[in-house]
Amino acid sequence: MEDIRDIKGFKGFMERLTLGITRVLEGLPGVTDVRFVEREPAERRCLISWEQKNECALPEDLIDFYRTTDGFTLTWCTKLESEPVPLGSMVVNSVAKLLPLSQSAVFSLPNMPTLADLDDWEETQESDGPPDTPHFDERSRIFELDPCGGNGKVCLVYRNCTQDEEAQDSEVWFLDRALYWHYLTSSFTAYYRLMITNLGLPEWQYNFTPYGPSPQAKQWACLYRPLTSHSDPHVDPNGDPILNRLDPSRAFRGKVKPPVAKKKSPAQSGGGGGRTSKGFHAPPTAPFSDDGLQEELRAALLYCFR
Repeated sequence: MEDIRDIKGFKGFMERLTLGITRVLEGLPGVTDVRFVEREPAERRCLISWEQKNECALPEDLIDFYRTTDGFTLTWCTKLESEPVPLGSMVVNSVAKLLPLSQSAVFSLPNMPTLADLDDWEETQESDGPPDTPHFDERSRIFELDPCGGNGKVCLVYRNCTQDEEAQDSEVWFLDRALYWHYLTSSFTAYYRLMITNLGLPEWQYNFTPYGPSPQAKQWACLYRPLTSHSDPHVDPNGDPILNRLDPSRAFRGKVKPPVAKKKSPAQSGGGGGRTSKGFHAPPTAPFSDDGLQEELRAALLYCFR
């Protein structure tokens, strides 16, 4: 009898914690193997120790979350040719895994590029991006909330930090695979609801980037979130209809080839009857591009960054 009560209590707790998303997933076509990992609440001393160690005050909503469950993991699969394929994943790291964002120690070698080098480079160049994006140096304190399966990182970010002072205000940002920052929400609660709403689909965080998710991720989103992922292809972002205006007079008009100019012989171009030697002329080299150097630096950091 106690086991039945425990099962009912766990289901009720899971329903409240996941905002009922488990029932929604189980009702979707092809969805199978919905798994929620039950965790014990985090101890208050662990939260206090984390704040003292990292000199950051955890937001109240995140403290309440950790006092309910020390982390969050919900995964689900879809059937592909009668075989279950892992698809959805919702993760919030535990307090022990809420670690500062850093490079792998394996690549911490002399003369190797660092994330701070990328900050220094961007400051010397004119950037069209947001002016208050997080920094990889001591001006920001960044902690990983979700590894996103290798497709980027969702981070708890404290900006405008001062050395030896406790940081108070935090936000949630997304760091894509190219090491560009994208703002998500101002609070953990808003991000948590956003994660639940997007069902943990692959690359859903890229909806908040200028380039969006991959075509394959878009197909999964169209299948499981058609109302929000579908867009009218005949309407541009400004709301104006996109029409293909065809001018028959131009479309079906014959093309007239321009006359080919005759090339002068070497004797005629030299001005005399003697033979002229053809010198080798190297093509003009392109000017050195600062943008190209920045992309090379980003590419080098992608190998070092874990």
